[in-house]
Amino acid sequence: MPRPALFAAASLCALAAAASAEDAPQIQVAAVDEITVFAAAGGLDEVPGAITYLGAEDLAKQSYTDILRILRRAPGVNLQEEDGYGLRPNIGLRGSGSDRSARITVMEDGVPIAPAPYAAPSAYYFPYTGRINAIEITKGTGVVKYGPRTTGGAVNLYSTPIPDDFAAKAQLYFGSDDGRRLHAWAGGRGDLGPLEAGFLVETFQYETDGFKRIDAGGDTGFDVSDYVVKAGLFTKDGAAVPQSLEFKYQRSDETSNETYLGLTRADFSAAPQRRYNGSQEDTFTSDHETFQLSYYAEFTPDLTLDVIAYRTEFARDWFKLERVLGVSTSAILDDPAFYSAEFENMLAAPGFTGPDDALEIRHNARDYYANGVQGILTYKTATGDIDHTFEASLRWHEDEVDRFQNFEFFRAENAALLRTEIGAPGTDSNRIETGEALAIFIQDNIDWGRLHATLGVRIEDIDLKRLDYGRMDPDRTGADLSTRENSLTAVTPAFGLVYDVTDALSVLGGVYRGFAPPSPGNSSSNEEKSTNWEAGLRWAQNGMSFEAIGFFNDYANLLGTCTASTGGGCAIGDQFDGGDVDVYGLEVTAGADAADWTGAPVALPLSAVYTYTHGEFQTAFSSGYEPWGDVSAGDELPYLADHQLFLTAGVEGQRWGGELAMLYQSERRTVAGQGPIGPDEKLDAHTVFDLSAYVTVLEGVSLRGKIENLFDENYIAAHQPAGLRPGLPRVFWVGLDLSL
Repeated sequence: MPRPALFAAASLCALAAAASAEDAPQIQVAAVDEITVFAAAGGLDEVPGAITYLGAEDLAKQSYTDILRILRRAPGVNLQEEDGYGLRPNIGLRGSGSDRSARITVMEDGVPIAPAPYAAPSAYYFPYTGRINAIEITKGTGVVKYGPRTTGGAVNLYSTPIPDDFAAKAQLYFGSDDGRRLHAWAGGRGDLGPLEAGFLVETFQYETDGFKRIDAGGDTGFDVSDYVVKAGLFTKDGAAVPQSLEFKYQRSDETSNETYLGLTRADFSAAPQRRYNGSQEDTFTSDHETFQLSYYAEFTPDLTLDVIAYRTEFARDWFKLERVLGVSTSAILDDPAFYSAEFENMLAAPGFTGPDDALEIRHNARDYYANGVQGILTYKTATGDIDHTFEASLRWHEDEVDRFQNFEFFRAENAALLRTEIGAPGTDSNRIETGEALAIFIQDNIDWGRLHATLGVRIEDIDLKRLDYGRMDPDRTGADLSTRENSLTAVTPAFGLVYDVTDALSVLGGVYRGFAPPSPGNSSSNEEKSTNWEAGLRWAQNGMSFEAIGFFNDYANLLGTCTASTGGGCAIGDQFDGGDVDVYGLEVTAGADAADWTGAPVALPLSAVYTYTHGEFQTAFSSGYEPWGDVSAGDELPYLADHQLFLTAGVEGQRWGGELAMLYQSERRTVAGQGPIGPDEKLDAHTVFDLSAYVTVLEGVSLRGKIENLFDENYIAAHQPAGLRPGLPRVFWVGLDLSL
């Protein structure tokens, strides 16, 4: 270990600055919500398919706020970094594609949480993970329960629940680059006549100046504020019909001085954290609200009803450099010598003055909403020795995205950007896209001795529409209106089973039909379809556990959707058919406590998570989708690492402890291809270590410290859409944890 890193690690352990997960009240997700809970009910070992549940204790080990760092603990997750902080994560499951997490189903408390899950799923909004209490990652046959995107899987994030008794917690951190964050909540239940009333108030605040450095100076960080309020009524123990009614309101806002603009390879090698002056005006602003009303009733121990009504609203404007002298930033950085005049204006060096309107910065302004009601009726019965748990669910959902965008134009002058013109709103993109869906899910969960099986089917009836008013009609009179519509019905069956060979060893397998809807109005594109297989085993005994699951996803039609983050060469929202694609791999997890072998007086938890994923196109075609390009049969999928390995080693005393975590990710190609990866199309393999430690100084008072990227590994996090961008460098955090 390098001497500076060794000194830093020793200093951190000496500080031992953080809260023990055992110190604060650990509130786990209630098992009553059959709509959202699979593993939380304690029946994970009996569930066919691969499911990973990360509870409050798992999340407390490193106290991450970056969802990408948290999901390293789950196998089968494909991650693509972007900004270093995980604010706009790119998450895929089993090779589904990761751009903007649009190829998977993302939920909070069982509610689809993408800005517009059918019309525009690209997740420029993702719940701020610093306030999340637990996470469930579902792959295989279990994902059919959720939808609409089931080819890869689903990620469900659980917010902090109302505790049974009054409790409160506050966690305050200070870190590198003037980083500050606060997570605090308080709540509980009390008598209200014949009922119990409960409440929870919560906030998450996070800000930093950022680790990148604009040539002319300036803030490259962000400021996030997130608030949650919950109120509920609950019947008391012994009620003839146990019931609950709970309301949740969430609001967040963000201002990020973030950009898509990266660096040339030469500039990245010289100063990876540099940012060109041409990006100094780039800013992302957003507001998000969630309204949710949940009702639960247990009519009998064998018959329950769970209903959720929800609405989400999201507005954002990413004001970022798009073109210079009419040329895309992506093209300029791919060949700065050919586009030397454009590159000079992008650099905007001291003493340089460029022409008016040279830098074109676009307001990527969009408003979203989603409404829905979903319910599930659960009935338990038996036929002889066979136990059945029937689930029947229904979801009605509608959503919309309204794009109303324009450009502002600037001149580079002495390292500053001076505004020279403002385009009228709606003169860049001026369209509305909507999605409506009715989804039905029916499943029988069968228990027959050592055999556990599920047999289910999901039916989605979907209507999609795009109203494009055109750039010449910002008032939306309809003079230049074009309309495209697409309607489809998808039937996706699933079958899975688990057989307990012994009390310690189980084998599992399953098959299901995967599905993802096309973009609104893209009548020339078919939906995404796949047949997904999996098989594996689970073993757990004497504090040790092991699981290995192999999977094969046979895509009849893989879709690629053009977004601003995929680069140029296509119109935003257009969709491309990738045809037949095979994705296969292996997921392995193992865990043990080394103290059981060594007789150590403290716990020594160890864990390993390994994922092998390989995806290949089976047909040849030419595509306007930049990550694919001209495809030959046998070309590998872009942005998909063959190998990922996550290891942890911890130590836990009665009032102190810590964990060292390591992630290895193999090289990835940025454009579909085969054979050796060219240097201009490769993200190199990298290994990153994170270290955390804690000590409890008083009852309810703990200190915590951590270092992310312990050895300051320098690596390329993103290669699209414009130039190279770095991963998070070494950062330090110290904090105080208070609980009541």
